[in-house]
Amino acid sequence: MSRPFCLSANISMLFAELPFLDRVDAAADAGFRAVECQFPYGSTASDVAARVGARGLRMNAINTPVGDLSRGEFGFAALPGRADAFRAGFDQALDYGARLKVDVVHCMSGMPASGEGVAARAAFLDNLRWAAPRAREAGIDLVIEPLNARERPGYFVSRSDEVAGLLAELAEPNVKLLFDVYHIQIMEGDILRRLETHWPIIGHVQIASVPDRREPDEGEVAYGAVLDGLAARGWDRFVGAEYNPRGATLDGLGWARPWLSP
Repeated sequence: MSRPFCLSANISMLFAELPFLDRVDAAADAGFRAVECQFPYGSTASDVAARVGARGLRMNAINTPVGDLSRGEFGFAALPGRADAFRAGFDQALDYGARLKVDVVHCMSGMPASGEGVAARAAFLDNLRWAAPRAREAGIDLVIEPLNARERPGYFVSRSDEVAGLLAELAEPNVKLLFDVYHIQIMEGDILRRLETHWPIIGHVQIASVPDRREPDEGEVAYGAVLDGLAARGWDRFVGAEYNPRGATLDGLGWARPWLSP
C-alpha cells in the first residue's frame, strides 16, 4: 500500500544522546523529512529554524510551555485563575511556531486541583476561544492531547472522547485532537474504530509501542494495521515517532525504513 504520509522524528525523545540542535542533523541523516519536538525553548527560534532549514526539513509540531515541573505544573489551558500564564506561554509558542512554520501547536491542558472540574472546563474553553483565532491567523492548527492517567494522573483530559466533547462545544475549526496511539491504547483501546470515529477532528498522529513506549515494532499494538488504516483513509500529514528508543536511535529504526528517504 502506498504511503501518503511521512514520519516526523520527535527530537525531544529520539536522538536524545545528542545536543538538541544536532538531533536535527541526525534525523535528516537517518532519512526523516520532518522533525517535531515537545519544547524547543532552550534554543532560540532563529537557531532552530536555521538548523531545520539548512537540512531541508520541516518542523511539524511543538508544545506550549508546561511551566515549573518541580511545582507539579504541566500546562495551563485548563487551570482556573491561570489565564495569564496560559496566554504568555501560548504567545511564546505561537512566536516559535510562526518562525518555524509548524503545522500544529499542542496546547498543554494542565492538572487542575481536585474538585475544580467545572471551573477547569470553563477555563479551558475560554482560553482556547482566545487562542484559536490567533493561531488561525498564523496558519496553525491547535491540538489537544489526552494523556493516560497511569503516567499523568490528574491531567485535565485522559480520553479521546473527552477531547471530542470539548471540541464540539468549542466549535473552533482549527482546534483538533492529537491522536497519540500510545495514550489512547492505554486508556481506551479499539484504535482502528477510534480513528474512524474521530477522523474528522484529528489534527496530528503520534505513535509508540504499548506498554513500554519504545519502537513501534514491539508490544500490543498492531502498527502495521494502524499505519495501513491511516494510509487507506488518505492521511497526508505527518505521523510523529514519539518514543524512548531501546538503545541508540539509529539501531532501532528498522521498522521505519518504508517511510524514510533512501
